[in-house]
Amino acid sequence: MSTPLSAAAFAAALRAESVTVEEHGSWSTHNRDGVGSWGPAQGVMLHHTAGSNSVELCRVGRSDLPGPLCVAVIAKDGTVHLVGYGRTNHAGRGGQAVYNAVRESTALPARPGTDAVDGNTHFYGFEIENLGNGRDPYPEAQLKAAEKVAAAVCRAHGWDAGRVIGHKEWTTRKIDPTFSMAAMRTRIAKRLSTTTGPATVAYEPFPGPAYFTSGRRSAVITAMGRRLVAVGCGKYEVGPGPSWTAVDQRSYAAWQRKLGYSGSDADGVPGRASWDRLRVPRP
Repeated sequence: MSTPLSAAAFAAALRAESVTVEEHGSWSTHNRDGVGSWGPAQGVMLHHTAGSNSVELCRVGRSDLPGPLCVAVIAKDGTVHLVGYGRTNHAGRGGQAVYNAVRESTALPARPGTDAVDGNTHFYGFEIENLGNGRDPYPEAQLKAAEKVAAAVCRAHGWDAGRVIGHKEWTTRKIDPTFSMAAMRTRIAKRLSTTTGPATVAYEPFPGPAYFTSGRRSAVITAMGRRLVAVGCGKYEVGPGPSWTAVDQRSYAAWQRKLGYSGSDADGVPGRASWDRLRVPRP
């Protein structure tokens, strides 16, 4: 299970993936958390708006469907408009088998099945501006932005491209988005396969387990702590800071357990495999 990113970590992840972001009002606290839970996060869901000039509509919603209707709207020019954050009215209920497949990164079922799971609880929702009539094109800048935002969230959580689905794959009630989700997942997987991430980000190489000893002070340790916070594993009341402490070790142990390690393999001392998956930006 994954704790959703904080709003600040979410925005930072998008910018690290070279996404052009525009913030609208108090987007970071604008949500539907008061009517239902937000998390555990399991994946990313892509939609089309079925209309144009949709940023304000997605921010405020309609009389029968209060906003926000997503966390962000992806415009034709590739600009990503942040309109809300947290639980949003984007997914509705969908198939249990789809939910299980996304959570386990296995093949999606041929049909979603009966609507049984609240997708608003578990998915980051992105609306892509498009009329949805099969004739309105998706410019390459827009598709590239969709690829980037999905990859940014997956990268921050340590997910693969199997965590990204379309609304039409979630429920038989919907047809969006009107492009191939298989092709989009291929793009996302290719982006995630890069060892250093987007060109604007360089990741810190694994310094070895002996590096993490009491009293060690380094900007690398601060950067590691910030990544642990971003992926929901930070146990810090203050910080993180540059000194390796027991709190850093507890936080890293939480990350190891999140990856499926247990016992002595989740002792809080970084190993190469878990470090590479954490993707600590170079200070």
